Amino acid sequence: MKKHNYEIKVEWTGNEGNGTLNYKSFNRNHKIIATGKYDGINGSSDPSFLGDKTRYNPEDLFLSSLSACHMLWYLHLCSVNKIIVTEYLDNATGIMEETKNGSGKFTLVTLNPKVKITDLSMISKANELHQEANEMCFIANSCNFKIGHNPNTTAE
Repeated sequence: MKKHNYEIKVEWTGNEGNGTLNYKSFNRNHKIIATGKYDGINGSSDPSFLGDKTRYNPEDLFLSSLSACHMLWYLHLCSVNKIIVTEYLDNATGIMEETKNGSGKFTLVTLNPKVKITDLSMISKANELHQEANEMCFIANSCNFKIGHNPNTTAE
């Protein structure tokens, strides 16, 4: 079995002079950095948890990871099946439920890809490939909740 290792650095940049003296004494800003990659991603927590709404939060990044992994597998499967995709845009949505003790988990993610292909006769097959992409996606295979798909495929 092949193993793939990943490394990421998360640097907290939110110390406003008093560290974590209390819940409101610090901001949640941080930077996500990978060696050899561009400047990094500016992150924070969700605004519901005193985060900066102009920065990506872990939930945004999680949802984008699911969407991107699905897209990459889908594009691969289309190429293998001789379906030419010319456009792909996903407006993914997710629901996270918070528990009484403040923890939480995602309970549902729905991918809503709008796909353009070149051959009208391949729309049905193109839509079917979303299920296979879900079965192949590394991130989806790591989740313990339902991932729905609402593809909207058109031909040019």
